[in-house]
Amino acid sequence: MSETRSPREVFQKLLEGITAGRFSELAGLYAEDAVVETVFEPVGPRRFEGRAVLRQRFAEVAAHSPIELTSTNVVIRETDDPEVIIAEWDYQVHHRVTGRSFKAANIQVLRVRDGLIVSSRDFHDHLALIVGGGNLPQLMVALEGK
Repeated sequence: MSETRSPREVFQKLLEGITAGRFSELAGLYAEDAVVETVFEPVGPRRFEGRAVLRQRFAEVAAHSPIELTSTNVVIRETDDPEVIIAEWDYQVHHRVTGRSFKAANIQVLRVRDGLIVSSRDFHDHLALIVGGGNLPQLMVALEGK
């Protein structure tokens, strides 16, 4: 009988998979009916529901992401609820297209039940990623609704 992963262990697997670029493995860390909210996403969807949707989202990221990520300054905080952790960390980002390197801050509030993520509220520094990728003009157009 296999042991169920703790919320801390699940987050660590998630972060390891992201930084190693193993996006095809990430959906398996989520429950079938998981909900992920990307709270500070400036444009585009901010809510993803279900493992199948997340699998598709991770596949898109894997196919089109021009960035390399290294996690640093990782702090995982336990809460009064044994299913919930709060993770804080930075990504050291290298953008392969622009050649820029920069830091992007992150916070995730994860609820893990039976070893799977059932919900996640993600607070990523999307603006740093947009600026680092040279995409600020495109963001402005999108925000203006043109």
